Amino acid sequence: MRRILVLRGGALGDLIVTLPALALLRQRWPEAHITLVGNPTAGRLALRRGLISELLSQHEGRWTPLHEPGPLPASLSEWLAAFDAVLNFWPDPDGALQRHFPTRVGQVFLEAPALPKPGSGPAAAHFQAVLAPLGLQPGPLFYPLSPATPSSRERSSIIIHPGSGSPRKNWPLANWLRLARGLPVRPVFILGEAEVARWDAQGVSTAGVPTLRDKTLEDLIAELAGCRLFLGHDSGISHLAAGCGARCVLLFGPTDPAIWAPPSPHVQVLQAGADFSTLSPESVLAAAQARLADQRSG
Repeated sequence: MRRILVLRGGALGDLIVTLPALALLRQRWPEAHITLVGNPTAGRLALRRGLISELLSQHEGRWTPLHEPGPLPASLSEWLAAFDAVLNFWPDPDGALQRHFPTRVGQVFLEAPALPKPGSGPAAAHFQAVLAPLGLQPGPLFYPLSPATPSSRERSSIIIHPGSGSPRKNWPLANWLRLARGLPVRPVFILGEAEVARWDAQGVSTAGVPTLRDKTLEDLIAELAGCRLFLGHDSGISHLAAGCGARCVLLFGPTDPAIWAPPSPHVQVLQAGADFSTLSPESVLAAAQARLADQRSG
């Protein structure tokens, strides 16, 4: 294989669970030119670590014809024909995209649903399984994310990310604040625009609260790799923390941790009901204290 195209959409967590599959490709074809069309921010994680050679945004208008029934523009068809293999992880419910491939004789086209089926195991295994026709056997389901530069933050820090990509996956903010007051050290909160808006909407001030805001993913990797404990939800930031080797306590509500929890021995999942009603601040605090005690005894 000289040129490989990977179509992978979604947000940060979607990219991270695809890294093990990209690692298999890179290990098998170290000199191949691997192009990823996906999230332009999250995809830099793969680009900076050499898993891909080129990163293109999934939001470019030139991909629209792939989802339409008519013939592809000549320029796009010619560009696609340059690839020896095309791997599609984009949603393709009606098979419109699949009908355009292969674009030439000898081109390999493989695809897997963007969402793994229940009971299929960790998402990373789902995306590796599609590579079997290329002769690639499943490998590690976890890709380590090492920081380029270490954080100056003390190892004693506890980091909380109280958000996710969907409000239904979020534990109530009041519970997070109550939990924070019971921790042995004052935690640092990762807050994006969505979390700040949520705090503002609930009349909660962030004044005086230690926060990490407007950080690049590489900055966050440095912070997370140096923390003592991370607490969060089913989110891309939680996958990032697990990838850094941080000890994690993750709260899962309506989503299935068997698929979406990072497959790391450092991750403990607390499974709640869909509305988180069965998960109290006291139970989460007890789990956090136990993880901290394990580190002291280890």
